[in-house]
Amino acid sequence: MNVGFAGIGIMGAPMAGRLVDAGVPLTVWSRSPEACDELVARGADRASDPDALFARCDTVILMLRDDVATDEVLGRGTEAFARRIAGHRIVVMGTHTPAYSLALESDIRAAGGHYVEAPVSGSRVPAEQGKLVLLLAGADEAVLGEVGELLAPLGVAAVPCGAVPGALRTKIAVNHYMMAMVAALAEAVTTARATGVDLDAMLRVLEASPMDSPIGRVKGAKLVARDEVPQAAISDVVKNCGFVLEAARAAGATTPIIDLVAELYGRTADAGFADADMVAVARVLGGR
Repeated sequence: MNVGFAGIGIMGAPMAGRLVDAGVPLTVWSRSPEACDELVARGADRASDPDALFARCDTVILMLRDDVATDEVLGRGTEAFARRIAGHRIVVMGTHTPAYSLALESDIRAAGGHYVEAPVSGSRVPAEQGKLVLLLAGADEAVLGEVGELLAPLGVAAVPCGAVPGALRTKIAVNHYMMAMVAALAEAVTTARATGVDLDAMLRVLEASPMDSPIGRVKGAKLVARDEVPQAAISDVVKNCGFVLEAARAAGATTPIIDLVAELYGRTADAGFADADMVAVARVLGGR
């Protein structure tokens, strides 16, 4: 495959870097050209614009922030869309609503392309380490297999989720648990700090217990160090909470925990910490 990658951000940069290091012939594009400099230095090619990216590559991976950015790169709603899509595999790895993904799949197939829904579970550190979990959905089993092999350097597992939007529905369910878990950890560490508990000892106990998890280790260390450099930004967590609540309301589910968690992350964003890591939720718990 000649592979393109658009969306060189917090997650996209380390993901694209792992593909380059694995020997994938990668062409990259970003609205901020300087974001591609390191990848180019490591062996990637640089596309001047989305048209050049699609002209050069038969498989294009998109790790973009939202629906608007994704549609713009694809040229959706313009005459460029058919030209860019026909004969291409489009691999969308960002987090979108299931409804958006279903509509996008329909448009891509109508334009003669193949669509793979491939969101990931994990944040920047797992992306750097190649320890993401890949969720895959699509209509063509052969294309799914090829894309799974292509993306193998990014993850420890690739989980098939059936037809679109099965991968995104699964991602939303996983995020539901993850966002509540990190908020609970932030509350526990904040309270422990206020009551004089040895935080290093607390983390050692958690890491030796059945409660241990990779994300718990990463976020626990960040909470103790008060390190808010973003791996998963509060703004993205707020967006993902919205996806969870939308799905829950549509299903008539009762969700008192994520209702409160979403409020806490929203308050953190409103307090000026939208670009901080999700552990900044501790600020509204600890009154810092």
